[in-house]
Amino acid sequence: MGNYFKNILFYFIVSFAFVLNGCGEDDKVLEEIENTTIDLSILRFDNEFASAKADDIPKLRKAYPYLFPAPDSVWVAKLEDSLQKELRAEVKSEFLDFNKEASEIELLFKHIKYYFPKFTAPRVITIANDPDFNNRVILADSLLFIGLTNYLGPKHKYYEGLQNYIAADMNRDFLVSNVASAFSNKIVPLPEDRTFLSRIVYYGKVLYLKDKLTPFQSDAQKITYSEEQLAWAKGSEEPIWRNFIENGHLYSTNLNLNNRFIDPAPFSKFGLELDNESPGRLGRYIGWQIVKSFMERNEIGLQQMLQLPAEEIFKKSNYKPNK
Repeated sequence: MGNYFKNILFYFIVSFAFVLNGCGEDDKVLEEIENTTIDLSILRFDNEFASAKADDIPKLRKAYPYLFPAPDSVWVAKLEDSLQKELRAEVKSEFLDFNKEASEIELLFKHIKYYFPKFTAPRVITIANDPDFNNRVILADSLLFIGLTNYLGPKHKYYEGLQNYIAADMNRDFLVSNVASAFSNKIVPLPEDRTFLSRIVYYGKVLYLKDKLTPFQSDAQKITYSEEQLAWAKGSEEPIWRNFIENGHLYSTNLNLNNRFIDPAPFSKFGLELDNESPGRLGRYIGWQIVKSFMERNEIGLQQMLQLPAEEIFKKSNYKPNK
């Protein structure tokens, strides 16, 4: 009974925080979202496999056929391998309690259902595979896989060989944000052309969609920044934008701009002394502000906006960075 009431209390706190941080959603919208029914199924395969014995492999294969392409002997070897045992123990220790993530995933799915009524919640399956920062969350039709070994904390020994900017993202605070990104990346159409403007507006759409789907999360969580990195981006918005304009980046098709300002990186590359102080992916941050400005100034639905070309969004945004 103690855990039951603890879970109810936690759900109430998360829901209350979601109401307070509703990003401008009116009371009617909030009520509709809260009353949305979601058939949430979270299967802790990581725990089931960790407690399994060799004789249990056929039963697990039957329950999770999509996870067992290899012969049973491969999985028996995994059960007995000392490094794999240690990995499973580390995951079990960190994620003994998954209640916070489960509650936030449910809220995320409710928001998706509200904005995209045809959405059917996928089965969520947590796994404890080898760390793979490129595939932390995989959304495949009716299944959502979450690799918990990718969220053990930035200073975990498993991430010692990774660059700091990659390890910083291996944090369970970003788990639900990554789930929201997996959905958003499937919904937001890819850029129609190769201009820098189209690329940053594409990511701006993704982040604005996350504003709507995860209002209970901080802006830093949505863009996977630390609070200090987000503060740097906000405080430097005007000179960042001025640099983009003065250097003619907006309509450039130079793919090197992706590496400098869009792709994950330890810092953004302006070619200035302050580069080392900056977070990476500042192009995405600017694209986010452009889309926000557009939505504030135009009466248009979320799904309609997602289909608009970057040029139209930019021209109608009347974007002016904060100084």
